[in-house]
Amino acid sequence: MAIDSLVLGAGQEVGKSCVVVTINGKRIMFDCGMHMGHLDHQRYPDFSLFLNLNPTRTSITPSLASSSPTCTKRKQKPTLIFHLDHVGALPYFTEVCGYRGPIYMTYPTKALAPIMLEDYRKVMVERRGEEEQFSSDHIAECMKKVIPVDLKQTVQVDKDLQIRAYYAGHVLGAAMFYAKVGDAAMVYTGDYNMTPDRHLGAAQIERLNLDLLISESTYGTTIRDSKYAREREFLRAVHKCVAGGGKVLIPTFALGRAQELCILLEDYWERMNLEVPIYFSAGLTLQANMYYKMLISWTSQKVKETYSTRNAFDFKNAHKFDRSMIDAPGPCVLFATPGMISGGFSLEVFKHWAPSEMNLVTLPGYCVAGTIGHKLMSGKPTKIDLDKDTQIDVRCQIHHLSFSPHTDAKGIMDLIKFLSPKNVILVHGEKPKMATLKEKYSPNWEFNVMTLQTMRLSQFLQPTM
Repeated sequence: MAIDSLVLGAGQEVGKSCVVVTINGKRIMFDCGMHMGHLDHQRYPDFSLFLNLNPTRTSITPSLASSSPTCTKRKQKPTLIFHLDHVGALPYFTEVCGYRGPIYMTYPTKALAPIMLEDYRKVMVERRGEEEQFSSDHIAECMKKVIPVDLKQTVQVDKDLQIRAYYAGHVLGAAMFYAKVGDAAMVYTGDYNMTPDRHLGAAQIERLNLDLLISESTYGTTIRDSKYAREREFLRAVHKCVAGGGKVLIPTFALGRAQELCILLEDYWERMNLEVPIYFSAGLTLQANMYYKMLISWTSQKVKETYSTRNAFDFKNAHKFDRSMIDAPGPCVLFATPGMISGGFSLEVFKHWAPSEMNLVTLPGYCVAGTIGHKLMSGKPTKIDLDKDTQIDVRCQIHHLSFSPHTDAKGIMDLIKFLSPKNVILVHGEKPKMATLKEKYSPNWEFNVMTLQTMRLSQFLQPTM
């Protein structure tokens, strides 16, 4: 019996996560993401690569002569989180490429994924004028195919294959998925966090007898400082800016860091008796906050314990931000999407606020190559070329402090040691960092550690009987 792995995305990069695993003839696709740093054919995984698989073991047969490949057999597809680099290509895969098999998500992911997908579609088509890759109807039809699952619920997909979801922390609804066919078993982590934060708990999984673990490695060479030290530095930078009359732009995705940092700011604002307004851009994050209130059982222990007296997501100092307020005088703090300043409202605000030395842009999370956020993190540019006709003067303060919900190198090592699989594949990380993690630690591990290049390599594993 064998486990075959084909990485269609996020092999040695961060973006468009998509891994196809075949366990004793049963094919599973984990994630179906898009790359936030590309606007061309590299945006989505190359689904035509299924043609390179053994046809007797392949469940999808796309036609290169057609723009609408068809699915000839069913293939199970768990989607682990709602972030676009994990779910962004899903409507394209189902409604354009014609996939007709089952799709599994946790209940929060099923609730939140269509919100993120529709927001992305609006930004790219209605505001940027790009050709539509999928429509609102495509999103709706895609979500009808989704089968929601509970944590630790064993789902018997067919007589041979069973899957089970485990709490991953990271963002609301994130899950690690366990899959087993016969005696062969594996876990795909997706994004996870081994450390609890203010609004979510740490990843939780039981000891399992695994032939393969596929783990993210975004921060594979980073050991983070104390969370409290990072929080103090963040609050100090924000307070200094608004005290001087400046505006603070915090580019975040609508769910996750926005709620984490707003809880932090709310507490600080009350302790310091500050009256500077805090804003969320448009309705996306406000809508997300509603789901956080509905899905309290997925949050941290502290949030659940205090829920009867105070809902942590009822933000007293946070308000909706309108476009007409961009050039309004006076200090403020604004959470704007998307988190990497790859487009959308955060980019619109950045154009207005970046030229002023009084203002601050603080980047709380990871930014993929090709985005403005990545350029700001990689140095201190004085100008950024948005396109051949648009140049942005950058005189504002730039502050990067990781509040990323991804686990760090210690967390990755702790999970691998705890699960002790026979084989490990590292994905969702930058190639040099993945190589460093593998070289530094794998000699001390009693199992095989691999990194697979996107689209070019597949690995065949023989589980021990």
